[in-house]
Amino acid sequence: MSSAKETSSRRARGVFGSSRRDAHRGDRRFHWGLRLCALAVIAILGGIFFQLSKQASPVLSKMGLSFFISTEWDPVAESFGAGAFAYGTLVSSFLALLLSVPVSVGVALFLTELAPSRISLAIGFLVEMLAAVPSVVYGLWGIFVLAPWIRVSLGPLLRKFLGFLPLFQGPAYGVGMLAAGLILAIMITPTIASLCREVFRAVPVANREAALALGATRWESISWGVLGSSPSGILGAVVLGLGRALGETMAVTMVIGNRAEIAASLFAPAQTMASVIANEYAEASAEMHLSALAATGLALFLVSIVINTGARAVMRRVASGPKRGKLGTLSKTASIEVRP
Repeated sequence: MSSAKETSSRRARGVFGSSRRDAHRGDRRFHWGLRLCALAVIAILGGIFFQLSKQASPVLSKMGLSFFISTEWDPVAESFGAGAFAYGTLVSSFLALLLSVPVSVGVALFLTELAPSRISLAIGFLVEMLAAVPSVVYGLWGIFVLAPWIRVSLGPLLRKFLGFLPLFQGPAYGVGMLAAGLILAIMITPTIASLCREVFRAVPVANREAALALGATRWESISWGVLGSSPSGILGAVVLGLGRALGETMAVTMVIGNRAEIAASLFAPAQTMASVIANEYAEASAEMHLSALAATGLALFLVSIVINTGARAVMRRVASGPKRGKLGTLSKTASIEVRP
C-alpha cells in the first residue's frame, strides 16, 4: 500500500515538474521574443545610421564638418552646405510649437474640465480627425488659402504694428517661413491636444477636490491640481509634436518657398532638410549631389535623435522633481482665502 502511494506521488511530482518546466520554457521564449523585438529596433536605427553615413561619406570626406554649417548649395560647382536647411528646419518647427502648444493645451483643458460630455466627444472627434488629413491636402490648402491670406492681410498687418522687429520686415510673399510654421502648427495640434487630453484625464479627481476644498477658484483648481500634476506628460506630448514637425515634408515643401538662405524675416522664403531632399533627390545624378542629399538626411536623423534624447532627459528630471508644488504649499500654510 505504501509503495503504491509512493509511486503515485512520484508520478504527480513528475507531471507537475514537467508542466512547471514547460511553463518556465514558455516564459523564457516570451522573454527572448520581446528582447529580440527591442534589439530589432536598435538594429534598424543602427542600419539607418550606417547606410546614411556610407552614402554621405564622399561629401563629408571632401568638406568635413563645414558641410553642416555652410550655407552654400551649388550642385553645378559641387559645393554643398546644409546650414540653411538646418536653420529652416529648426525655426519652422519651433515656430510651430510656439503657436500650437498654447492652443493644444487649451483645447485639452476645455475638453476634459469644462465642456459637457456630448460637446467634448464631438469636438474631440473633430480634433482627432485633423490628424487623418493627408499632408498634401494641407499643402494645397496652404497654397490656395493660407499663402494669399498672409500676402494680402496678415503680412501687412504684422509689418504695420511689428515692423520695427527684424522678424516682420521685408515684403510678404505669402510663401515663406511664416506659412510653413502656421501649416506645421495646424498639423501638430491634434497630436499634442489628444495626448494632453489623456494626460489630464489621468490626473486624480482628489487633486481638483483638494484645491476646491482649500477655497481655490475653478481656474486655480485646474492650474494647480491638473496642470501642476502633469508637466512631464505635457512635455512628452510636445516632444512627439516636435518630432512630427521636424520630419514633415510635403506640406512644408509646398509653402516654404524653397530658397537655400538664412534670413531674419519670417516673410522670407526658406528651405528645410526634408524639403530639399524631396525637391532634388529625383533629379540628382552626380555622385556628390546624391551624397550631399544623404548627408542632409543624416543631419536630420541626428538632429531628431539629439532633440528627443534631450527632451527625455528633461522629462525625467521634471518627473523626479519636487511633487508638492503650489497645492502642497497651500495645504501646508492654509493661506488661501475661502470664497463663497
